[in-house]
Amino acid sequence: MTRFFDSDIWWSFKRSPVTMIAAVLALLCILGAVLAPVLAPHNPYDLTQISLLDSNLPPMWNVSGKAEFPLGTDQQGRDILSTIMYGSRVSLLVALCAVAMSIVMGVGLGLLAGYVGGRVDSIIMRIADIQLTFPAILVALLISGIGRQFVPREMQDSLALYVIIFSIGLTGWVQYARTVRGSTLVEKSKEYVQAARVIGVSKMAIMVRHVLPNVLGPVLVIATLNIANAIIAEATLSFLGVGMPPTQPSLGTLISEGQNYLFSGEWWITVFPGIALIVMVVSVNLVGDWLRDALNPKLQ
Repeated sequence: MTRFFDSDIWWSFKRSPVTMIAAVLALLCILGAVLAPVLAPHNPYDLTQISLLDSNLPPMWNVSGKAEFPLGTDQQGRDILSTIMYGSRVSLLVALCAVAMSIVMGVGLGLLAGYVGGRVDSIIMRIADIQLTFPAILVALLISGIGRQFVPREMQDSLALYVIIFSIGLTGWVQYARTVRGSTLVEKSKEYVQAARVIGVSKMAIMVRHVLPNVLGPVLVIATLNIANAIIAEATLSFLGVGMPPTQPSLGTLISEGQNYLFSGEWWITVFPGIALIVMVVSVNLVGDWLRDALNPKLQ
């Protein structure tokens, strides 16, 4: 721990007030989502705590508002603050799982393409090039739509989380694969790899034990930035109606439901979830930008 506080990364972090504020906001968003069952005033999934008589209540500072609903309620009588906290749990879970899937798939294919080369490299990179020609959100929409066709209608809501994780994760592997492939092409020509070949170490062992640890540096930075992209992708899919169902609200679902009431005066139903989404994405992006610069030796 002492070495960390004496490192250049910690020194760079302390010299960036914007990064420090972003890190605090990101940490608050994560803690609020993780500890939602403890911190949230109400449980939006508990029907015993929901009453239609409390529907469409404004924030508590409004004359018609109630103190027990600080940010107001939605059309079902659910507390907006609680739905934001529980919705953030879903958005973060989808983003983290989708990014993890992209990392495993992209790093594995990039390592294989860079080290083996030849026809294997050509096939993997051509598939990556084809996928890059389409916007990621359109690919996610296509995968999500196809995935739902293979799921029975009565099971679609219960399996929606897995479908959306798979659709977002499958669109994000290309960036990792191209980055790891480039680093692998550099690493495999170095002396330690050649020495491992001479003593008879297998290709798989060389890739996993020797090359992989030396190409993971950029992956951490890409993953940090892609968490924010995955949150936006999930919110977009949910907003378009092909993501999380209303019974399992995410931030995108909350914004989608609230927009129908935006011009009828119930602005808080969509504005507060939108603000929460913006704060979460911007703070994570700012931390990712700082991490990219801090780990770049050319900027030291």
